[in-house]
Amino acid sequence: MPRIAYVNGRYVNHGEAGVHIEDRGYQFADGVYEVCEVRHGVIVDLTRHLDRLDRSLSEIRINPPMTRAALTHVIREVLRRNRVRNGLFYLQVTRGAARRDHVFPAAGTPSTLVVTAKSTSPEVIAAKNVSGIKAITLPDNRWERVDIKTVGLLPNVLARQQAKEAGAQEAIYIDRDGMVTEGAATNVWIVDKEGNLVTRPADPGILRGITRTTLMGVADKLGVSIVERRFSREEMLEAREVFITAATSICFPVVEIDGRTIANGHPGDVSRSIRQTFFDIAEKTAI
Repeated sequence: MPRIAYVNGRYVNHGEAGVHIEDRGYQFADGVYEVCEVRHGVIVDLTRHLDRLDRSLSEIRINPPMTRAALTHVIREVLRRNRVRNGLFYLQVTRGAARRDHVFPAAGTPSTLVVTAKSTSPEVIAAKNVSGIKAITLPDNRWERVDIKTVGLLPNVLARQQAKEAGAQEAIYIDRDGMVTEGAATNVWIVDKEGNLVTRPADPGILRGITRTTLMGVADKLGVSIVERRFSREEMLEAREVFITAATSICFPVVEIDGRTIANGHPGDVSRSIRQTFFDIAEKTAI
């Protein structure tokens, strides 16, 4: 069955989908995006993802391409047409197509909306949770507004490639003070020596992850103490547990960083408990 994409009002074959050569997403990375997990036929935390989309659009002054109700219908339709029960959808909104100029195009220029979806393998994710993943650390060289989920991801791309070349699956950014910010595509958590679950405050230095937000409620249900504070690379390397969170993976344990084994080199109990409880707390929207 061919994949189907939604592009500016039309459902088209994925392989034939396209936007104008002067779309500002292509020319300037002038756009924002969201990625949302689908599990067992339901969309996970859709409301929070669309709330963050609205915030991102507002921060860079792009008008929403349609009402939330209409966008939700499009998302569901793309998922249905692609028969996705376990996987994700990706949506991207740009400032639209216009003659190339750094300033905004004329008022009334329609934004560009693209929605795609694909199935993923729960078995592959489960295998990573059993064995854990490896990470490297890199200096954080991104722009200061990483709290906006823009499509300008070149530093993240280069970081992930460097991780791959090092035999790792994620790159963790370190700021100028030696403190952990976040992963190239994830939020970072540690379990400190006192047993607290620690993550960096959601200031403009990191993206306020949707999974991160839901995980707060999961930890509360489990009776795990959460502390939002900065922590150093050295503290991370000495932690009882390290794990990363994202919409497409929920909670991956990190068992090695920069070639150094974390704790006993195996996934920890806190990340396992969070993963097992996460979907009891998360919002579930039927397709």
